[in-house]
Amino acid sequence: MGIVITAFERSPDGGKGLARDTRVRWALEETGQPYDVRLLSFPAMKAPAHLALHPFGQIPTYEEGDLALFETGSIVFHLAERHAGLFPQDANARARAITWMFAAVNTIEPPILDLVIVRIHEGDKPWAAERLPLVADRIRGRLKQLVAHLGDSEWLDGDFSAGDLMMVSVLLRLRPSGILDEFPCLAAYVARGEARPAYQRAFAAQLAINAAPPSAG
Repeated sequence: MGIVITAFERSPDGGKGLARDTRVRWALEETGQPYDVRLLSFPAMKAPAHLALHPFGQIPTYEEGDLALFETGSIVFHLAERHAGLFPQDANARARAITWMFAAVNTIEPPILDLVIVRIHEGDKPWAAERLPLVADRIRGRLKQLVAHLGDSEWLDGDFSAGDLMMVSVLLRLRPSGILDEFPCLAAYVARGEARPAYQRAFAAQLAINAAPPSAG
Protein backbone atom coordinates (compact mmCIF):
# COMPACT_ATOMS: atom_id res chain seq x y z
CA MET A 1 0.00 0.00 0.00
CA GLY A 2 1.34 3.42 -0.97
CA ILE A 3 1.13 6.64 1.00
CA VAL A 4 -2.35 8.08 1.51
CA ILE A 5 -3.02 11.41 3.20
CA THR A 6 -6.32 13.06 4.04
CA ALA A 7 -7.32 16.60 3.17
CA PHE A 8 -10.36 18.86 3.20
CA GLU A 9 -12.89 18.18 0.47
CA ARG A 10 -13.27 21.97 0.47
CA SER A 11 -10.57 23.85 2.34
CA PRO A 12 -11.74 26.81 4.47
CA ASP A 13 -9.01 28.93 2.88
CA GLY A 14 -10.12 28.08 -0.65
CA GLY A 15 -6.82 26.41 -1.51
CA LYS A 16 -4.43 29.21 -0.54
CA GLY A 17 -1.98 26.83 1.10
CA LEU A 18 -2.95 27.55 4.71
CA ALA A 19 -4.54 24.17 5.44
CA ARG A 20 -2.13 21.84 7.19
CA ASP A 21 -2.16 19.15 4.52
CA THR A 22 0.00 21.57 2.48
CA ARG A 23 2.87 20.95 4.91
CA VAL A 24 2.67 17.21 4.38
CA ARG A 25 2.27 17.55 0.61
CA TRP A 26 5.34 19.80 0.57
CA ALA A 27 7.40 17.29 2.56
CA LEU A 28 6.31 14.49 0.23
CA GLU A 29 7.32 16.56 -2.79
CA GLU A 30 10.70 17.52 -1.26
CA THR A 31 11.47 13.85 -0.60
CA GLY A 32 10.12 12.65 -3.94
CA GLN A 33 7.45 10.35 -2.52
CA PRO A 34 4.30 9.62 -4.53
CA TYR A 35 1.05 9.79 -2.60
CA ASP A 36 -2.69 9.64 -2.91
CA VAL A 37 -5.22 11.91 -1.21
CA ARG A 38 -8.50 10.93 0.40
CA LEU A 39 -10.78 13.95 0.59
CA LEU A 40 -13.06 14.39 3.58
CA SER A 41 -16.12 16.51 4.23
CA PHE A 42 -16.46 18.13 7.66
CA PRO A 43 -19.02 15.50 8.79
CA ALA A 44 -16.69 12.71 7.62
CA MET A 45 -13.88 14.15 9.73
CA LYS A 46 -15.97 13.46 12.85
CA ALA A 47 -17.08 9.98 11.77
CA PRO A 48 -15.73 6.88 13.56
CA ALA A 49 -13.61 5.78 10.59
CA HIS A 50 -11.60 9.00 10.59
CA LEU A 51 -11.51 9.32 14.38
CA ALA A 52 -9.75 5.95 14.41
CA LEU A 53 -6.92 7.63 12.49
CA HIS A 54 -7.08 11.07 14.11
CA PRO A 55 -8.57 11.14 17.62
CA PHE A 56 -9.28 14.87 17.33
CA GLY A 57 -11.11 14.65 14.02
CA GLN A 58 -8.79 16.88 12.00
CA ILE A 59 -6.67 16.66 8.87
CA PRO A 60 -4.22 15.60 7.64
CA THR A 61 -3.56 11.98 8.46
CA TYR A 62 -0.87 9.79 6.94
CA GLU A 63 -1.23 6.10 6.14
CA GLU A 64 1.42 3.79 4.75
CA GLY A 65 0.90 0.06 5.12
CA ASP A 66 0.17 -0.65 8.78
CA LEU A 67 1.36 2.80 9.88
CA ALA A 68 -1.10 5.60 10.59
CA LEU A 69 0.05 9.02 11.81
CA PHE A 70 -1.51 12.38 12.62
CA GLU A 71 -0.02 15.80 13.51
CA THR A 72 1.96 17.49 10.75
CA GLY A 73 5.15 17.77 12.79
CA SER A 74 5.15 14.03 13.38
CA ILE A 75 4.42 13.24 9.74
CA VAL A 76 7.10 15.57 8.40
CA PHE A 77 9.59 14.17 10.93
CA HIS A 78 8.76 10.63 9.80
CA LEU A 79 9.33 11.52 6.15
CA ALA A 80 12.54 13.43 6.87
CA GLU A 81 13.98 10.50 8.82
CA ARG A 82 13.28 7.96 6.11
CA HIS A 83 13.94 9.87 2.91
CA ALA A 84 16.68 12.24 1.80
CA GLY A 85 15.92 15.91 1.28
CA LEU A 86 14.79 17.33 4.60
CA PHE A 87 17.45 16.46 7.20
CA PRO A 88 21.19 17.24 6.95
CA GLN A 89 23.58 14.30 7.09
CA ASP A 90 25.59 15.85 9.93
CA ALA A 91 24.15 14.67 13.26
CA ASN A 92 24.38 18.05 14.98
CA ALA A 93 22.83 19.88 12.04
CA ARG A 94 20.06 17.28 11.98
CA ALA A 95 19.40 17.88 15.68
CA ARG A 96 19.19 21.62 15.07
CA ALA A 97 16.74 21.08 12.20
CA ILE A 98 14.54 19.08 14.56
CA THR A 99 14.79 21.86 17.12
CA TRP A 100 13.54 24.37 14.55
CA MET A 101 10.63 22.07 13.72
CA PHE A 102 9.62 22.17 17.38
CA ALA A 103 10.18 25.93 17.56
CA ALA A 104 7.84 26.46 14.62
CA VAL A 105 4.91 24.59 16.14
CA ASN A 106 5.57 25.22 19.85
CA THR A 107 6.85 28.81 19.95
CA ILE A 108 5.83 30.63 16.78
CA GLU A 109 2.52 29.00 15.84
CA PRO A 110 0.51 29.23 19.11
CA PRO A 111 0.09 33.03 19.15
CA ILE A 112 -0.62 32.97 15.41
CA LEU A 113 -3.43 30.49 16.00
CA ASP A 114 -4.70 32.71 18.82
CA LEU A 115 -4.94 35.54 16.31
CA VAL A 116 -6.93 33.38 13.90
CA ILE A 117 -9.29 32.37 16.72
CA VAL A 118 -9.84 35.95 17.89
CA ARG A 119 -10.41 37.27 14.36
CA ILE A 120 -12.63 34.51 13.02
CA HIS A 121 -14.21 32.59 15.88
CA GLU A 122 -14.37 35.18 18.65
CA GLY A 123 -14.78 38.37 16.66
CA ASP A 124 -18.31 38.90 17.96
CA LYS A 125 -17.30 38.72 21.62
CA PRO A 126 -17.32 42.01 23.59
CA TRP A 127 -13.69 41.56 24.62
CA ALA A 128 -12.36 40.68 21.16
CA ALA A 129 -11.41 44.26 20.27
CA GLU A 130 -9.23 44.50 23.36
CA ARG A 131 -7.68 41.05 23.02
CA LEU A 132 -6.78 41.35 19.33
CA PRO A 133 -3.96 43.91 19.71
CA LEU A 134 -2.53 42.01 22.68
CA VAL A 135 -2.27 38.81 20.65
CA ALA A 136 -0.83 40.71 17.68
CA ASP A 137 1.85 42.24 19.90
CA ARG A 138 2.81 38.80 21.23
CA ILE A 139 3.27 37.66 17.66
CA ARG A 140 5.40 40.68 16.83
CA GLY A 141 7.59 39.95 19.83
CA ARG A 142 8.27 36.42 18.61
CA LEU A 143 8.88 37.58 15.07
CA LYS A 144 11.45 40.13 16.23
CA GLN A 145 13.31 37.32 17.95
CA LEU A 146 13.12 35.18 14.82
CA VAL A 147 14.44 38.06 12.70
CA ALA A 148 17.35 38.47 15.10
CA HIS A 149 18.32 34.86 14.47
CA LEU A 150 17.69 34.72 10.73
CA GLY A 151 19.38 38.00 9.85
CA ASP A 152 20.67 37.92 6.27
CA SER A 153 20.74 34.11 6.10
CA GLU A 154 18.77 32.32 3.44
CA TRP A 155 17.54 29.60 5.81
CA LEU A 156 17.43 29.03 9.56
CA ASP A 157 20.53 26.84 9.81
CA GLY A 158 22.59 26.37 6.68
CA ASP A 159 20.73 24.57 3.92
CA PHE A 160 16.95 24.25 3.66
CA SER A 161 15.60 21.62 6.05
CA ALA A 162 12.42 20.32 7.64
CA GLY A 163 12.83 23.14 10.15
CA ASP A 164 12.40 25.69 7.38
CA LEU A 165 9.49 23.77 5.87
CA MET A 166 7.60 23.90 9.15
CA MET A 167 8.55 27.50 9.92
CA VAL A 168 7.54 28.82 6.50
CA SER A 169 4.26 26.90 6.71
CA VAL A 170 3.51 28.46 10.10
CA LEU A 171 4.44 31.99 9.01
CA LEU A 172 2.21 31.71 5.94
CA ARG A 173 -0.78 31.71 8.27
CA LEU A 174 0.10 35.31 9.15
CA ARG A 175 -0.25 36.62 5.63
CA PRO A 176 -3.99 37.46 5.78
CA SER A 177 -3.40 39.62 8.89
CA GLY A 178 -0.74 41.80 7.24
CA ILE A 179 1.66 41.28 10.15
CA LEU A 180 4.10 39.29 8.04
CA ASP A 181 4.58 42.29 5.75
CA GLU A 182 5.78 44.31 8.75
CA PHE A 183 8.91 42.11 8.75
CA PRO A 184 10.50 42.24 5.27
CA CYS A 185 13.19 39.79 6.34
CA LEU A 186 10.59 37.15 7.17
CA ALA A 187 8.37 37.98 4.20
CA ALA A 188 11.38 37.33 1.95
CA TYR A 189 12.14 34.12 3.84
CA VAL A 190 8.59 32.88 3.29
CA ALA A 191 8.78 33.87 -0.39
CA ARG A 192 11.94 31.75 -0.77
CA GLY A 193 10.08 28.80 0.64
CA GLU A 194 7.14 29.34 -1.68
CA ALA A 195 9.50 29.57 -4.66
CA ARG A 196 10.82 26.05 -4.12
CA PRO A 197 9.57 23.72 -6.89
CA ALA A 198 8.39 21.18 -4.31
CA TYR A 199 6.23 23.80 -2.60
CA GLN A 200 4.85 24.94 -5.95
CA ARG A 201 3.77 21.37 -6.74
CA ALA A 202 2.18 20.93 -3.31
CA PHE A 203 0.34 24.26 -3.55
CA ALA A 204 -0.92 23.50 -7.07
CA ALA A 205 -2.23 20.10 -5.98
CA GLN A 206 -4.23 21.59 -3.11
CA LEU A 207 -5.49 24.50 -5.19
CA ALA A 208 -6.68 22.14 -7.95
CA ILE A 209 -8.97 20.37 -5.50
CA ASN A 210 -10.56 23.59 -4.33
CA ALA A 211 -10.82 25.05 -7.83
CA ALA A 212 -12.73 22.02 -9.13
CA PRO A 213 -16.53 22.24 -9.18
CA PRO A 214 -18.25 20.46 -6.26
CA SER A 215 -19.18 16.89 -6.96
CA ALA A 216 -22.87 16.20 -7.48
CA GLY A 217 -24.80 14.65 -4.63
